[in-house]
Amino acid sequence: MRLLVTGQNGQVARSLAALGGEDLQVVALGRDVLDITDRDAVDRALAAHHPQIVVSAAAYTAVDKAETDVEAAFAANRDGAANVAAAAAALDLPVIHLSTDYVFSGDKPTPYLETDPTGPRSIYGRSKLAGEQAVLAANPKAVVLRTAWVYSPYGANFLKSMLRLAGDRDVLRIVADQYGTPTYAPDIAAAIVDIARTALDAVDAHEWRGLFHMVATGETNWAGFAEEIFRVSAEHGGVSAGVEPIATADYPTAAVRPANSRLDTTKFANVFGRSLPDWQSGVRRCLTALRASDPAG
Repeated sequence: MRLLVTGQNGQVARSLAALGGEDLQVVALGRDVLDITDRDAVDRALAAHHPQIVVSAAAYTAVDKAETDVEAAFAANRDGAANVAAAAAALDLPVIHLSTDYVFSGDKPTPYLETDPTGPRSIYGRSKLAGEQAVLAANPKAVVLRTAWVYSPYGANFLKSMLRLAGDRDVLRIVADQYGTPTYAPDIAAAIVDIARTALDAVDAHEWRGLFHMVATGETNWAGFAEEIFRVSAEHGGVSAGVEPIATADYPTAAVRPANSRLDTTKFANVFGRSLPDWQSGVRRCLTALRASDPAG
């Protein structure tokens, strides 16, 4: 199977590239060679690399900066996503597009279903919702995956920030009234590969198409996530710090974060016959991977 993945330096794209081998060819392209806001460039990339599936992972992800950088956020997250989906459709190829919990307001007291009304409260969320809609309109063989709280051994993310800050501070003040599910990018990548195989094996079926929520099993808040990171890190002699739970109001940001980012994954489990591992196991595997890449770190 041959995948073309946009957003080469992103956490999911790098996780997909790490899975590549004889049975899975992964062509990951970054903005330096593929600007998704340029439809002609997207067409040329697909024609040059002959993928069987396109994974649309490139995105504008600077959540707070997007509040004042509106045009760039929509150019990537709406228009770029539409370009990738339409270019794939022109070649009759399925597209798997990554989206986010930020499409919801976060006001619901229980986990969100795919059928729940959206209501993004940030420019980032609005741009990603517009991207979902554009992808589903442009390609009849589209899978849109909403995920949340993504982390990995790659790039910048909450887990790596916690380890860095713990090297300098004894106690960290972490928000405890926003709830969701930390989701390990390599688990997302593995699920994407399964979805891609399903799409190719049952190309004319309709069950695998459309909108799905896909996060790890379980839930916590940001403070609980930090506590688990430090607990596992300390088990292996790594950095650790105390966690002081605080309210969102005590840590103001330019963009409003959803208070509830929990996503119900029942539909995903029913259609694809699998669930992602629990979020705690992802933390343990991520820290193991980081130790392996930097034993002295």
